[in-house]
Amino acid sequence: MPEIDPLTADDDLPPSKSELKRQMAERQKLAEALSTLTSDALKSIPIDEDLRDAIAETSRVRSFEGIRRHKQYLGKRMRALSDEDIAAIKRQLEVIEGPGRVETAKLHRLERLRERLLQSDEALQELITEHPTLDIQNIRTLIRNAKKEREANKPPKAYREIFQYLRELEA
Repeated sequence: MPEIDPLTADDDLPPSKSELKRQMAERQKLAEALSTLTSDALKSIPIDEDLRDAIAETSRVRSFEGIRRHKQYLGKRMRALSDEDIAAIKRQLEVIEGPGRVETAKLHRLERLRERLLQSDEALQELITEHPTLDIQNIRTLIRNAKKEREANKPPKAYREIFQYLRELEA
């Protein structure tokens, strides 16, 4: 009788019911993400025309229950695609959404820098060493004014100006 290798024994088994459910849910979420794209962006996704039309139809469905059923339908259509097709769709979706994510990350980084500037003088010294062309007097005035605005519960005009200044500095 041949010995069974416990490491390769699982490779012959089909995926479990739980794994299939996870895959179905993942593909349904992918279909939902595709349904939020503009028609031009959707055209760049490597899918067949019928599926593209079904995804585009999502915006025309109005009732809550209708939207839920339509998403399930899209998930069912997505399950028919191969793993290679799904991987290609995900890559193209990352290409489409990528620049927005990079810009958002940059804005969050600037917001954290602004908060650090208001919290400590060390952050200002770091900024000065990173950007020797920095208008030190202007940024110190903005920081001082932003702190005063916070203390007096005034509208954050200087606070916003710091962000704009940092944004221009990074550009």
